[in-house]
Amino acid sequence: MSQRVLSRAPSKAAGVVERERPGIRQRAAEAAERGWRPLALLLVCFGAWWLIAATAMVEPYLVPSPGATLDVIIDKPDYLWQHSWVTTYETLIGFAIAVGVGIVSAVLMVASTTVEKTLYPILLFAQVVPKIAIAPLFVVWLGFGIAPKILIAVLIAFFPVVISMVTGLKAVDPEMLQLSATMGARPWQTFLKIRFPASLPHLFSGLKVAVTLAVTGAVVGEFVGANEGLGYVILQANGNLDTPMLFAGLLVMSLIGVVLFVLVEIAEKLLLPWHASRRDAAATTY
Repeated sequence: MSQRVLSRAPSKAAGVVERERPGIRQRAAEAAERGWRPLALLLVCFGAWWLIAATAMVEPYLVPSPGATLDVIIDKPDYLWQHSWVTTYETLIGFAIAVGVGIVSAVLMVASTTVEKTLYPILLFAQVVPKIAIAPLFVVWLGFGIAPKILIAVLIAFFPVVISMVTGLKAVDPEMLQLSATMGARPWQTFLKIRFPASLPHLFSGLKVAVTLAVTGAVVGEFVGANEGLGYVILQANGNLDTPMLFAGLLVMSLIGVVLFVLVEIAEKLLLPWHASRRDAAATTY
């Protein structure tokens, strides 16, 4: 009997209201509630785009109609798929390298004040330098292959990763660190059990930004020198005044960024269920 009373005691605590786990219908309703506003905004934007093209407010060679852009995507799926895959591959490799190097750099900066004071100004300087300005140098040094595109993607995506990771590692509750030291935990045990898990929400916030910037970095590299990729498609279409193909390339590039962002968000929910449950407010106070 006493065990039953103890097990029920938390649910009857003053000021706490328990909520049942949402079912499939409730989750679908919540998803629809969150998604209808951006969907409505997209429909308004496409409606304005169609209206501008239909009323000939702008010449068709400057702004093609949505129908003409869609026809290009339908008529040349293999062409767009081939170049989209190249850009996606460059983005994923660059993003993976940026994540690995960014996490290691953040750990070193938090572990050593000397490393932080030495490395942080260099990172800041590298971030403020326009990547489009130094991209031609990478082409000269590394050639017209895939390496310059990956390097630019790494440079653009690296900064959000390292800054968010440093913020997360420093945002740990000092009382938790004192408790682990009191319990005799070693530094590496404190890092694995307390610091690193606590930094993951901040890290994923940076990853969402970094993965979209990696797409931009890959395309910027293709602008400078490439014979494949969406950046190459956009440059060729611009040179030929083929605005439907240009808009198609922009739409596909945006779609890649959105898909990668969603994948990172799904990974966050799978790897951080405790953080997601806290946001969903399974138990709230009143």
